[in-house]
Order: sequence, then structure tokens, then C-alpha cells
Amino acid sequence: MEARLDPRKVQQSMAFDPDQVADFRRRWSVLMELAVWGDLKAGEIGALPKLRKRMLEYGEKIRSLFNDRSWIPQPRDQIKSVLTASLDVRDKLQAVEKETEALTGGADLERFNAEFDRLRADLVALMEHHEALWKDLLNRLYDGYEAWQASQGQEPSGD
Repeated sequence: MEARLDPRKVQQSMAFDPDQVADFRRRWSVLMELAVWGDLKAGEIGALPKLRKRMLEYGEKIRSLFNDRSWIPQPRDQIKSVLTASLDVRDKLQAVEKETEALTGGADLERFNAEFDRLRADLVALMEHHEALWKDLLNRLYDGYEAWQASQGQEPSGD
């Protein structure tokens, strides 16, 4: 018998709390405002415009992570799409981190760094939680996964 994904479980794994999504949006907006209008100084010419560009890309990837994927017909493809979005967020996060290293001062530097660190920590924690769910769902498609899981001393995540 071919293993199938339960569309309901897939949908539940991608259900993000709307209040939490709104909070991420608000917090990213604060960072973007600080990057554009805040008093930040950089030691290199062009570093601030690059930071702003990377921050915008980061926000776009965060938005993509929370997109509705119900229009994708196959549950497996929905999971692959959201996992790709999660990897994209991580990729842009690294790009922003690299640009923040060029910041050297300014009245808003401490606030920018604190807000960025808090957003990063909360977003990564959320992604790690959901990535584990998505990984488990995909692994269920493979014969012998539950037997392997039991051999590792893990509780099967039963249906």
C-alpha cells in the first residue's frame, strides 16, 4: 500500500497563528523603518543601502513563508513549497546578518540590533518547530519510517 499524506495534517502543519504573523510583520516593519529612517552609521560606503535592500528581501521571504498554499493540489508539493520558503528565509537572514556587521554606530544601532536579534530568535524558533512537523510528514511517505523511528527510541507520531 502506497503511503499518502493526510491533507488535513498537512494543512494543520502550515496553520500559523494570525496574531503571531501580524507580530512578525510589525516587528519587521520597525526594523525596516530603522534601516531607512533611523540613525545608523556604517564604516563602508554603500553599506546602508545594501542593508536596506537585504532587509526588504528578508521581509519578502518572511511573507512568502506565511503564504497560503492550499491552491497547490498535492499535499507533498505544499510541504516542499513551504520548506523551500523556510530555507529562503534562512538564506536572507544570513544575508542581513552579513550586512549588519558593517554597522558601526548611530543613535539607533542598539535598538536595531536588539530588535533584529529578537525577531531572528523568534522566527527561527517558529521555523524549527514547523520544519520538524514537515520533515515528519514527508518521512511518513517512506516505507519503514515508523519502524526506523521506533528503533531510534522515538515515539511514532501516529495518526
